[in-house]
Amino acid sequence: MTDTFDLVITNGAVFTPGGLVNTDIGVRHGVTTALGNLRGAKAAETYDAKGLTVLPGVIDEQVHFREPGPIHKEDLESGTRGAVLGGVTAVFEMPNTDPPTTTAERLADKVTRATGRAWTDFAFYVGASPENAEELGTLERVPGCCGIKMFMGSSTGSLLVADDENVARVLKHGHRRVTVHSEDDMRLTERAALVKDGADPSMHSEWRDVETAVRSTTRLLKLARAARRRVHVLHVTTAEEIAILGRNKDIATVEVLPQHLTLAAPECYQRLGTFAQMNPPIREQRHQDALWAGIAAGIVDCIGSDHAPHTKEEKARPYPRSPSGLTGVQTTVPLMLNHMANGKLTLERVVDLLCAGPARIFGAVGKGRVAVGYDGDFTVVDLKAKKTITNDWIASRAAWTAFDGMAVTGWPMATIIRGRIVMRDGELNGPPQGQPVRFLETL
Repeated sequence: MTDTFDLVITNGAVFTPGGLVNTDIGVRHGVTTALGNLRGAKAAETYDAKGLTVLPGVIDEQVHFREPGPIHKEDLESGTRGAVLGGVTAVFEMPNTDPPTTTAERLADKVTRATGRAWTDFAFYVGASPENAEELGTLERVPGCCGIKMFMGSSTGSLLVADDENVARVLKHGHRRVTVHSEDDMRLTERAALVKDGADPSMHSEWRDVETAVRSTTRLLKLARAARRRVHVLHVTTAEEIAILGRNKDIATVEVLPQHLTLAAPECYQRLGTFAQMNPPIREQRHQDALWAGIAAGIVDCIGSDHAPHTKEEKARPYPRSPSGLTGVQTTVPLMLNHMANGKLTLERVVDLLCAGPARIFGAVGKGRVAVGYDGDFTVVDLKAKKTITNDWIASRAAWTAFDGMAVTGWPMATIIRGRIVMRDGELNGPPQGQPVRFLETL
């Protein structure tokens, strides 16, 4: 063998499009150029993956890294540092920053901020608003943009497109899939009196109830079909929505979160209080069961973390003055591998949800599979490792996780991005050299 590679990965069980194969991987100039027996090949660096499983690089298509804005909670460096420690190779970051990412100039500013500081590859959403609706077709094509994000219900930040007229305007302009936080803001306003004077944190799922989610998603699908525009519904939480979305797969893709797959009310609120508070809320077991059924049925297309950090002091405020959001970018891979170890889903489905699914939904070029011609992005895991998730492990500036003390089976051992071993055995290898993700413009 006379080829020379920048990196050769040997002895691993590699998850290829054809399934799990014992093969070597050669990466040159950031791209996978060979799969097969590479014994004797020259390489600047070799990674021995004996006993480990090499997955395509995990893509987290929903993170909030707070920059620009309240960077005491998180910034692009700390957020992506946590991501690579958790086995994530690329992140798509949300627009509800301060100021919100609603213009080409603000998106370019984020790309500039991330360059030389982001450990992962990255892309950014442009936030939809009534003010920029007519410009979205242009904005979604700006380099570094993963797509348009629309908030139909109030959450962290000021971005909001609540009424049918403006939702329709957003859906009318542009061609790529629109990503949506689907809660009905009018119903949230109507029901705010339930909690505004103070309440137990368990009331969060009563205020932001099932009907709030179902009403919004039903409206969204009707408007999307009228506009002939595909949508991606984030953090679906209800059994009712899973059923509805299962009948609308031609126009809607679906994300669910590890938080909703792992925690259930009322126990999570009794144990964690406001540290379990997020939007949409964690619900009762019947809804979690439906989310798992949606995964088994193929209705769910991907898993994102909705990493939304706040400090411990902020989260400890009395409800509802406490902010909504949990950290998550660093714990997604361990949680989903643990669910796999417990028989909830197969390795094939883990790869589809964490790697191939996000790449397919957003048209990410060169991402989502181990194949010649694709980026040399790999999440190397030990499927048998028994570890405990702890606050001390969390790199986020928020410095906590709702899963502190949870024992898991399955752990990320290395994060490789475009042929660079960025994390190995829990240690970072710098400097950060993340690059913007490229996208097919027409999806």
